[in-house]
Amino acid sequence: MRKSREDAAQTRLRIIEAASHEFRRNGFDGTGLTDLMAAAGLTHGGFYKHFSSKDEVAVEACTRAIADVPAVVEQRTAMQAGRPLNLNRAIKNYLSSEHLSNVSQGCPFAALGSELSRGSPEVREAATVGLKGVVDALAKEGLAGGDNDAWSRALGVATSMIGALTMARMVDDPKLASQILSEARSRLST
Repeated sequence: MRKSREDAAQTRLRIIEAASHEFRRNGFDGTGLTDLMAAAGLTHGGFYKHFSSKDEVAVEACTRAIADVPAVVEQRTAMQAGRPLNLNRAIKNYLSSEHLSNVSQGCPFAALGSELSRGSPEVREAATVGLKGVVDALAKEGLAGGDNDAWSRALGVATSMIGALTMARMVDDPKLASQILSEARSRLST
């Protein structure tokens, strides 16, 4: 029996979601199609029914993961349960040991930064749009007076957080990783 278009669309989305997590966990080169499909709960043979290449799924997975980031930032800086989480709370959440160890579901910029920079024009465009969205969401917090000052400060905060998380993941010394996050939190908090 053939799958309905709706079933096929759901399966395609499942593959994209799995790819998003697997690419963040293992990188583009470190993720094979067999592993990607296993993570989606599917067999390797079904991949080409949905995508023409690994590059195609990479573009869609990165676009999806990056597109979600500004909304996450807004959610973490918005009011929750009647109290504002504000920028300092967002910094604390981002530069936490939980986020450090949760690569597959964490920030795609920190997990895939160097790979995104070498990505296709479509991947780089998605990264650019996503980063601007993150900076816009942080700037809404009114970080430093006027709009231009707030956006510039937000750009500095975003790039510092991404860089700190990337460096903390890069080192093999847990104590140093923790120190990197702690120093970045203290320097970025207002």
